[in-house]
Amino acid sequence: RVFGAGYTDINITLNLYRVLAVGCVVAAITFFIGSRKRNLKTALAVPVLLIIVSIVGTGVAGAVENFIVEPDQLSKETKYMEYSIKSTQHAYSLDDVNIVQFPANNNLTKESIKNNQEVIDNVRINDQEPLIQVYNQLQGIRPYYVFNDVDVDRYTIDGVYKQVFLSARELDQTRLNEQARTWVNQYLKYTHGYGLTLSPVNMVTPQGQPEMQVKNIPPTTNTDFVINRPEIYFGEKTDEYIIVNTDEKEFDYPSGADNAETLYDGEAGINLSFVNRLLFSIRKASYRLLISNNIDSNSKILFNRNIMQRVSEIAPFMYFDPDAYVVVNQDDGKLYWIIEGFTVSNRYPYSQPTDQFIEGMRVNYIRNSVKVVIDAYDGSIDFYVADESDPIIQTYDKIFTDLLKPIDDMPAGIRSHIRYSQAYFDIQSEMYRLYHIENPTVFFGREDYWDLANEKYMNNGEVPAGSSYLMFKLPGEEDVEFLLTTQYTPQNKDNMISLLAARNDGENYGELILYEFPKTKTIAGPNMIETKIDQDTTISSQLTLWSQMGSTVLRGNTIVIPIEDSLLYVEPIYLKSDTESNFPEMKMVVVSFGDKILMEPTLDKAIESLFGIIEEKPERPDNTEYDDTNINDLINKANDVYNDANEASKNGNWAEYGRNLEELEKILNQLNILINGEPQNTTDNQEEVQQPE
Repeated sequence: RVFGAGYTDINITLNLYRVLAVGCVVAAITFFIGSRKRNLKTALAVPVLLIIVSIVGTGVAGAVENFIVEPDQLSKETKYMEYSIKSTQHAYSLDDVNIVQFPANNNLTKESIKNNQEVIDNVRINDQEPLIQVYNQLQGIRPYYVFNDVDVDRYTIDGVYKQVFLSARELDQTRLNEQARTWVNQYLKYTHGYGLTLSPVNMVTPQGQPEMQVKNIPPTTNTDFVINRPEIYFGEKTDEYIIVNTDEKEFDYPSGADNAETLYDGEAGINLSFVNRLLFSIRKASYRLLISNNIDSNSKILFNRNIMQRVSEIAPFMYFDPDAYVVVNQDDGKLYWIIEGFTVSNRYPYSQPTDQFIEGMRVNYIRNSVKVVIDAYDGSIDFYVADESDPIIQTYDKIFTDLLKPIDDMPAGIRSHIRYSQAYFDIQSEMYRLYHIENPTVFFGREDYWDLANEKYMNNGEVPAGSSYLMFKLPGEEDVEFLLTTQYTPQNKDNMISLLAARNDGENYGELILYEFPKTKTIAGPNMIETKIDQDTTISSQLTLWSQMGSTVLRGNTIVIPIEDSLLYVEPIYLKSDTESNFPEMKMVVVSFGDKILMEPTLDKAIESLFGIIEEKPERPDNTEYDDTNINDLINKANDVYNDANEASKNGNWAEYGRNLEELEKILNQLNILINGEPQNTTDNQEEVQQPE
């Protein structure tokens, strides 16, 4: 089907409309003359003729479509298919994709791995879905704190450019204890969230939990990461108004048996004079706002604090991605939110509409034209133009002259964290399944129609693999980059045919690259890796054993990583014990390269097993330290942990059993230091593992 006018529309229907348009003018004149002369025949002759012409014309158009176009549709519609292809590509900004042939050889060696250690160090072995559970359980601190979602970004920490997960710790007043849910507590006392949690995508603790490099309240870190203003007054969960600078000091954060308190020091809010108090008490339907003795002339009311509501109130003519992400500007240590803003239309000629609805319509034109930055402390908002070529945003800029700013005005500490919008990329990658085809003959036959790759994820069975932010080196580049990628397979097949990547960093932001794989050989897609896992007797039997012993086995995302001219596949395996309060822990990593596939407790060990050697890394500091200097106390601790491990073994709780063994090893290490002056040797400290012959 051609989206837009085709052969019949141009040659028959359009001419019919022209005749009818002229006829309507003539009919209006004759009807007026006939009415004045009271001559019914004159008045109705032309309108009746127009009705006949319309019926005949519609019939002719149908006949031409059925008897002339359909028997020879390819030749008749070729020109219009070309219009549709070019228009759709332009409407979704797919007309400038850089296509690169990728050989997908299996040439990686241990030297290749050493030369690409920075890529290996950024391989993602954590997933956002289990991570949000871990953050909420381990870093929620109090019931009223909540992590809404986990964002992915990149930071330079201790001089190393790395990919990280992070999530803002917001305060949700609805989670307050029922007895504590008073008006004062909800609107004057518990006013803001506090800080965030950050963990590298490639690091987990011995227990399989994310290695948190920023955590706790107030935020603590053993890195050079800077947070100077951790309070979050404006966020994704800040749905209620609050009143600040009252006689009732605000709760800042829990501090031991007491609570730290604070007063708001930002510019946001409206001063509550008596008149304003009266008006807001009516608007908010709260008489307490008017009569409270805690409120004085210095108090201010902060409302519209939900950042999505806030930007929509200011620019209702734009569409905004509801998944905002938090950024820490390392130049000033403040927290900001970034929201992706879009301009859309459903009236772009010859462009195919999307399947999903945006703003209540199936759009056929979209641009990620705006990046919105919101200060999490004072709620100030800046709209930056990210796509100056978009005619819609150019028009808005002329209408609202003080609203939009050039992207070059964005502070460097924030601009280094702008991302290629995942929502925009997903729409583009969906449209590119068909509109990568430029030959009308191939387009007509749908001979090269692509599917987005599938995978097995968590316990959800086979699902679309989706797009992922990853860090790796593009072929021919020297440095790792932050990229957004997705994979394509032939229709109804699992082998991978291409990989689409969007660049995010620096001057390369926005560039789309398609890596096409050879059609002469089978390149494994994510779902083929899942099949290899199921068919590998060693891996599948271990997964089955865990499932039978009181744990749920959860599969993470299958990550496809180009390294030089080869592909490496990585998939984390999580265990979750069948107890209500437990959360998934990363216990194994599956790595596949060429015909090989194996599962090891860590990515490093898997790489060592595949390639023979990996660069020695400094031992990571352990979060749990046993510094007891009393040997008898340590012996008693060891005995207790040993008994706990036996009990967990009897109950089939193997996740708890593993944690107890790891804790026992730490205690024994401390005993060995006290007795012999050195820790006991473990296999984890091996410097080199030779590849088995």
